[in-house]
Amino acid sequence: MFFVLPTVLAVASGFVADRGGFTGENLAVLKNPAIIGSFAASVWVSLVSGILGAVIGAIVAWALSGLPNNSALRRVVNAASSALSQFGGVMLAFAFIATIGMQGMLTVLLRDSIGLDLYAHGVWLYQPVGLILPYLYFQVPLMAIIFLPAVDSLRPGWAEAVSTLGGSRWHYWTRVAIPVLAPTFLGAFVLLFANAFSSYSTAAGLISQGSGIVPLQIGAALKGETGASQPATAGVLALVMILSMTVAVLAYTRLMKRAARWRS
Repeated sequence: MFFVLPTVLAVASGFVADRGGFTGENLAVLKNPAIIGSFAASVWVSLVSGILGAVIGAIVAWALSGLPNNSALRRVVNAASSALSQFGGVMLAFAFIATIGMQGMLTVLLRDSIGLDLYAHGVWLYQPVGLILPYLYFQVPLMAIIFLPAVDSLRPGWAEAVSTLGGSRWHYWTRVAIPVLAPTFLGAFVLLFANAFSSYSTAAGLISQGSGIVPLQIGAALKGETGASQPATAGVLALVMILSMTVAVLAYTRLMKRAARWRS
């Protein structure tokens, strides 16, 4: 009930008229160009950070799989990944502002030492495009944690069996390894996409002006800094986000069930 009741109330607020009663007119807000733009920005940021996070995280997991299970380096990276995958919000936003913000340590160092201005082409960190780098900070560790068990499930005997039957490394990767790893990789990517799509705190800490993505649009509609909050708009946007998350979770669950059969 702690999760269900607030969700129901949030969605239901999108179908309440100004004077009370049920209405579907609030759905017209989805035609607003600003709302459409925020959805496009959210999808774009989630796709880019999801793809980059999945690829880099998969490489990290593959590198870790070559180490013994009791290796100190493997245990350290696993522990760091577990911690960093949960590191987000205002703390992460502040870390990036202090490091590569307009007056951040690295920004000033590069500008004063070699004349490289990170903001020569605009203030990118405080816009939706600037969310990609901070999001990777928790997307890559999360991918490494999810994908490592799948890489470990590749049995050495499979490569030997392919070689015994006259197959090459190419046959092993295209006929065995990639088909086995693909469901886990795609499922992890879906999870990373949903993770970025629903992230609010980090974006709120970086983008103080404007509402470039959907979570910030919902926050702006609820806060109503001038006293004109729009709970109906927030409810409609919440409904779309919940539906999107439901589809993502169902896809992730289906893919992970398909991947689990190789680990039994």
